[in-house]
Amino acid sequence: MTPHPGIDTESVKEELRKDLLNLLEGVRGKKNLVIEKSLAGPIGLFVTFSTLQDYGVDKVFFLENGNLDTSQKNVVFVAVGERASQCIAIAEQIKRLQQNSSIEYEFSVIWVPRRTLVSDRILEEAAVLGDISVEELPLHFVPLDQDVLSLGYDDAFGDLYLRKDPTSIFLAAKALMPIQHKYGLFPRIIGKGDNAHRLMELLIRMRSEAAAEETTAASRLGMMPSAIIESLIIIDREVDMVTPLLTQLTYEGLIDEIFGIKNNQAEIDTSIIGQVPSQQPKAQFGAPQQQSLKRKIQLDSSDKLYNQLRDANFAIVAPLLNKIARRLAGEYESRHTAKSTSELREFVNKLPSYQAEQQSLKTHTNLTEKVLEYTQSDTFNSILEIQQNLVSGIDPATQHDKIEELIARDIPLSTILRLLCLESTVSGGLRPKELDSFKRQIVHAYGYQHILTLHNLEKMGLLVARTAANPFYIPVGGGGGGANESKITNYNALRKSLRLIVDEVNEQDPNDIAYVYSGYAPLSVRLVQSIVQKQHLLSLTARGSSASNDTTSHSSAQGWQGFEDVLRNVRGETFNKVQKGEEAAVKARHMLTGSGKEKTVLVMFLGGITRTEIAAL
Repeated sequence: MTPHPGIDTESVKEELRKDLLNLLEGVRGKKNLVIEKSLAGPIGLFVTFSTLQDYGVDKVFFLENGNLDTSQKNVVFVAVGERASQCIAIAEQIKRLQQNSSIEYEFSVIWVPRRTLVSDRILEEAAVLGDISVEELPLHFVPLDQDVLSLGYDDAFGDLYLRKDPTSIFLAAKALMPIQHKYGLFPRIIGKGDNAHRLMELLIRMRSEAAAEETTAASRLGMMPSAIIESLIIIDREVDMVTPLLTQLTYEGLIDEIFGIKNNQAEIDTSIIGQVPSQQPKAQFGAPQQQSLKRKIQLDSSDKLYNQLRDANFAIVAPLLNKIARRLAGEYESRHTAKSTSELREFVNKLPSYQAEQQSLKTHTNLTEKVLEYTQSDTFNSILEIQQNLVSGIDPATQHDKIEELIARDIPLSTILRLLCLESTVSGGLRPKELDSFKRQIVHAYGYQHILTLHNLEKMGLLVARTAANPFYIPVGGGGGGANESKITNYNALRKSLRLIVDEVNEQDPNDIAYVYSGYAPLSVRLVQSIVQKQHLLSLTARGSSASNDTTSHSSAQGWQGFEDVLRNVRGETFNKVQKGEEAAVKARHMLTGSGKEKTVLVMFLGGITRTEIAAL
């Protein structure tokens, strides 16, 4: 990943660090910090524990553990203001300390990312609101890497598609508005999906409200179209539910599948990667060194070796590691050929970087061996075969015996549900009789408590009964949505029109995004390509080769132009909104900044994104 000229993620980190430390500095003297577990990781991305200690933090406790002690009279709570359960936990701990100790405490609560009426009401009913100081920490986008920002809102998927709660849409809009204030308006907002459309409308409304509040000419100039951002593309997750159901096949994706990656860290058993090295980088807040059987390793672009491997298809990772090992061995042996003191000094200066790379190589070689053990298993290959058959359009009924065999072998329920939801999403549902049979087998094999799980999947439209007799017939349009809105994504039509299946994939030197799934191109990324890489996408599709005269005109078009017919097979609203400022101010900005600079396209996934989709982008 390389830094882009548009958004400076380091400045985002610095602003977040400054905001948090200013709030802590406002509480005089030593203090205990009580933090919600889900916030420890994101906060650890931009501040270390030693820095917190410099600002008076004595001890750190997790809110969920309820083990806050009485060592300091200043207590600072940090929690998400949207969650009533955390508000109740804070109120209970404050009352317990007040009742069980004679110390006169000073309590502060920092709500992330905002203070809510619900949090105030709960604290007021518990009779503690008057005893505390309440602040806000606008923790919206957290940089995961030089070109990746995350809201870190784990509840977004469930809120949007299960509980129909629009909170995450509002939080996404609040996160995007500071970018517009700093860099200028997004000249064009393009997107697909109903929730994406709601986000666009909310951004337009917030922009109007901000413009009404601005009084000076200088502040109004800041809300002119950006000179460095070309557009904002918003993809609603429900537009493409197939991609997250497939097994990720990049190196980073498989580590995420097997071990899990959270806040750029993976927790790996020490039997795989060994004990903590003697020279360990400064620990991040929320990631203390563990003396147990597991330890956390950092997985981001700060590790140069990992940066080379992360987006590669796993099939070529072992040869890459072998090549790097030979290079390091050659460079290390060069010390014997040093003929002068200057050459020897140069080698000594490079020695720390050699040792760091050698340690990284050892870690990733051990990880690769473990992942290889997983991918060479019969179970993994059986699951992969079922997935590839389903997305390729083979009759799903031919895969049912294999799925039933996996249930009988008691593999994890999440894997079974992913396969069934994949079939349901690609084929427009399962036959009612077959769906009932699978539900019965799941309840018998995994327990009756999963009746609720199956109900929730049905509620989200991920596991439903088929209404049409033909598994490959999915109605398009209908209702009041108009020609540009479909009620369901028709993968069988899109498989050809966007070439989602690529038979011959060059994994060594990829020339198409399909390499991330060894032959399947994520629909979500194909949609992004239809905006920013029209000519490339048209050259891949049948219509691109048969209508070469249109290629040039479509490649220079903006927005969705050239793909209107294709979008009729994709679920949700389609939009292409242009934001304009005052004509005189726009001309003045173009004269000052020029028009030849490289511009950045922001792509936002609403509801979550996989690591393979990031690799494909």
